[in-house]
Amino acid sequence: MPSKPRPRSAQIFRRSEKILVGGVDSPVRAFRAVGGSPLVIERAEGARLYDADGNEYLDYVCSWGAMILGHAHPSVTKAIQDQAAYGTSYGMTSPLESELAEQIASAVPSIEMMRFVSSGTEATMSAIRLARGFTKRDLIVKFEGCYHGHSDSFLSQAGSGLATLGISASPGVPEAFAKLTINVPYNDLAAVERVFGSHTGEIAAVIVEPVAANMGVVPPEPGFLEGLRDVTRREGALLIFDEVISGFRTALGGAQSVYKIQPDLTTLGKIIGGGLPVAAYGGRREIMEMVAPLGPVYQAGTLSGNPLAMRAGLATLPHLRAPGFYNELDRKAARLAEGVSGAIRDVGVPARVSAVGSLVTLFFCDVPVRNYDDAKKSDTKRFAAFFTAMLDRGIFVAPSQYEALFVSAAHTDADIERTILACRESLRTLLAAAPAD
Repeated sequence: MPSKPRPRSAQIFRRSEKILVGGVDSPVRAFRAVGGSPLVIERAEGARLYDADGNEYLDYVCSWGAMILGHAHPSVTKAIQDQAAYGTSYGMTSPLESELAEQIASAVPSIEMMRFVSSGTEATMSAIRLARGFTKRDLIVKFEGCYHGHSDSFLSQAGSGLATLGISASPGVPEAFAKLTINVPYNDLAAVERVFGSHTGEIAAVIVEPVAANMGVVPPEPGFLEGLRDVTRREGALLIFDEVISGFRTALGGAQSVYKIQPDLTTLGKIIGGGLPVAAYGGRREIMEMVAPLGPVYQAGTLSGNPLAMRAGLATLPHLRAPGFYNELDRKAARLAEGVSGAIRDVGVPARVSAVGSLVTLFFCDVPVRNYDDAKKSDTKRFAAFFTAMLDRGIFVAPSQYEALFVSAAHTDADIERTILACRESLRTLLAAAPAD
């Protein structure tokens, strides 16, 4: 199947390369891992994107999970329009902030107090600073392949964009600072116990994606999250759940409600502002009261609690509370995972599907994926060929092996069946081509 013509998109991207670093404002958008000309999107509606040349794509990136209701949902769009007439930024407190915070806290019981920020990176960075201030300790434990944003504490052995670009650590992070972060394999509780044994009384917090989604989708093994809760409580460290992706996507109460684990701090993003730039961190009251102006741990932001984002979030969350919302979302995602797995078996390509709720990843490897080392065994060249074959069929999946596909409420059963068919055809195209190196 021939590629969709994108001459205007290519022209716009060439112009962007002259003024934007790499032509983009976030690295994965440059398509360096999959090749070809990057998409330049002009509009979106429901489960579809439309590029600058008018081509239509069935979207499984969904703004990296944020658009759980689909693009340009009427109630969210109206809320943003209505708020814009009252002003787009105040730099002061509005009643919308406490309204949205109360809705979030009612859904996530571990959050007794919270603070809005503007990005997931801000949320995780602030949570780490707070954990250090509260415990008066310096060391942080994170897991290889878990991505917690681009602050200095997290740019070692991170997944997502770093894995896509083949970068294991970022220049610009002082070695002395990097030494304050200890990386261990995901799903390896014994390794966590060893680290605590070697650093008694020094570890401020363990931060984890309760469902890993930045090395591809990797679920926690039975007992893993429970074990993290036990060891942190025993050793006086905080447990931080990074639910920037899993929060309000795996369930109304996030992954912590699915696995019945109550962390000390939680970071949220993506969905809570209806797709606008917003995130949050929150947790136990005694910890959050350490944040300025109540306490000495400083964090601030002019756009934190932005009224446009608050109104969009207030328009989004009621839809997620509707009876059967997550059952229907997960049903469609399960059908997608089942159909793709069937296509893999029928075509005979060495690959496997991993899914949790409405997050799905197709790994091009023939071993079970339980951590980052397993995920890195994937054939990224074969994934790149698969990505292109799917794009040629009008299906847009994440341009990286190490990301998730996201199903939204706007995807129909017909969309899912079309995607499964496209996957089957794309896998056959790969099999017919020369074997990947």
